[in-house]
Amino acid sequence: MELIDVLRYFGALALVLALVGAAGLAVRRFGVPGMAGAKGRRLSVVESLMLGPRHRLFLVRCDSAEHLLVVGPQGAIAVEAAPLATRQVLPPGQGA
Repeated sequence: MELIDVLRYFGALALVLALVGAAGLAVRRFGVPGMAGAKGRRLSVVESLMLGPRHRLFLVRCDSAEHLLVVGPQGAIAVEAAPLATRQVLPPGQGA
């Protein structure tokens, strides 16, 4: 193999890596069509808490309601669901 062939192979590799990097930057900058961005999301995890080694408590917000879910190996259980307007927020240390 001659030097020109080696240069051609490394040049082609550099070009492919540059194109992959440019595509990654374009996806990060402009997003992918058909996928909702952060603005269009209806569901978000507000807070989570470990209850035990295999159980976790999630506070999930969906549209105008918050849901309290306990997730474990057996599945998920909805503990509470409340609209945002009726939810009372107490200062820390003043819980009932």
